[in-house]
Amino acid sequence: MTRWLTDDEMRAWLGYRRLRTLLDLQITRDLAADSGLSDADYDVLSTVSDAPDHRMRLGELAAAIRWSVSRLSHHVSRMQQRGLVTRDDCASDGRSATVVLTEAGWATIQAAAKLHVASVRRHFVDLLDPADLAALATISGKVLAHLEQVTPPDPARRASARTQRDKLAGMDTAD
Repeated sequence: MTRWLTDDEMRAWLGYRRLRTLLDLQITRDLAADSGLSDADYDVLSTVSDAPDHRMRLGELAAAIRWSVSRLSHHVSRMQQRGLVTRDDCASDGRSATVVLTEAGWATIQAAAKLHVASVRRHFVDLLDPADLAALATISGKVLAHLEQVTPPDPARRASARTQRDKLAGMDTAD
């Protein structure tokens, strides 16, 4: 039997969906206007910039940002053409590549981060009081803890988890 959403639950869910859509749209517009970066560029640059020596194995980066290695590899190739990153062979695994920030990539993410955080403050953080922020941190922590369990970072494990869930639900995944 389906447990339909109550009016309050529906209002909260639809409010979240609308907030996410409009906030992501505004932050993405600001990021592009301020730095010329896409969300995808920013995700790659900011994640690699936090890694030791600004280097990260392609597979680890893909898992960290929840992308397939294939998708990331294509995106990294485009970023290479723009001089933001390079791709080196991985010393410990000849089959893997390492994504490395260039000096231009490092300068780009440093400049973009300042403007990006200003946009996040202007359109989100500064609109909330400390109690709102604490409640949001609690809510996001609960939901993220659940999602980390049901959505592993590795695409192969995600497919396996989907197959397991479908089997448990009595669905055939062969279609």
